[in-house]
Amino acid sequence: MAPTSVSPPPLRPPKANTQKYKVALCQLLVSADKEENIARARSRIEAAADAGAMLIVMPEIWCCPYSMDTLPSYAEDIDGGASPSISMLSEVAAARKITIVGGSIPEKASGKVFNTCCVIGTDGQILAKHRKIGRFQLHLFEIDIPGDIKLNESDTSTGGQEPTVVDTDVGRIGIGICHDIRFPELAMLYRSRGAHLICYPSAFNISTGELLWDLMQKSRAVDNQVLKFFLQHRTFVMKLHVIQRSRPEFSWFQLFVATCSPARDPNTKSEYMIWGHSSLIGPFGEVLAAARHEEATVMGEVDLSMIQSTRENLPLEMQSRGDLYRLVDVQRQRETASNGARARGSGERRRSGQ
Repeated sequence: MAPTSVSPPPLRPPKANTQKYKVALCQLLVSADKEENIARARSRIEAAADAGAMLIVMPEIWCCPYSMDTLPSYAEDIDGGASPSISMLSEVAAARKITIVGGSIPEKASGKVFNTCCVIGTDGQILAKHRKIGRFQLHLFEIDIPGDIKLNESDTSTGGQEPTVVDTDVGRIGIGICHDIRFPELAMLYRSRGAHLICYPSAFNISTGELLWDLMQKSRAVDNQVLKFFLQHRTFVMKLHVIQRSRPEFSWFQLFVATCSPARDPNTKSEYMIWGHSSLIGPFGEVLAAARHEEATVMGEVDLSMIQSTRENLPLEMQSRGDLYRLVDVQRQRETASNGARARGSGERRRSGQ
């Protein structure tokens, strides 16, 4: 039985400008004073740049407290140019010639609030904007542990609809926000599009963080050493189809994973207590840098030669059964089909003399 759909071939990553670079994870203590948060973030970013970091990763919701009740009042109009948080990131990125994965801030647009990450290039321009993914509340965080914590992010925020992969001066990066890390399919999608690093600005709480945080980070790095077959799958960005015959098409490479959380505030009055523990994870799941729960900037090195070394030491791509299963990138598949339809229509018009 032939597969019902075929994915476009995986994208090859662009040649990186550098094989090694330092990453700084700025785990910030966040207060209710936005101006204070912006000033603290600027100071941390500049110090990291002075220490040699070429890529800075910021936390999820770093410009204000992570509270569903107050989040809308802190929301900024990024597209309208009324975003002091993003303006600061752009100024520092341009001045220090660094790339910044800007964590996330509450964004207001079209009467809605989004949890949005902007990636800023070395010229200070926004290279990409990722809205925490959601469709029928998918990937927007919801938790209800009786006697512990209850939070429904969908009560306040609207989910984005697009995965985000962006080319930067340090290479191709995939972006996810917090709850996105729970979905291995999204990481597999990013790997198929040529990313070597996925950044997850996050704000896990103590309840889930203690149980899952370390595991999730390492899993997203390690499970992308090779295409795996998942019995349950999400269809908003990709599908897995069992097939009976075809040549193997995919070569799967390893990923680095960077996460960045706000620092834990022991004096907070909120029931949502931040876990912290921002980390840089290597392609074997090794911890290259990690913070504890307090405010800190930790730095680690991404060495792209480690990816090749891991492939040689553990050649899983040679063992992947491309004749039995394959990844289908639904979004790229639709784009390819749409482009093909336009090309056919244009050819038919030329043949008919129109």
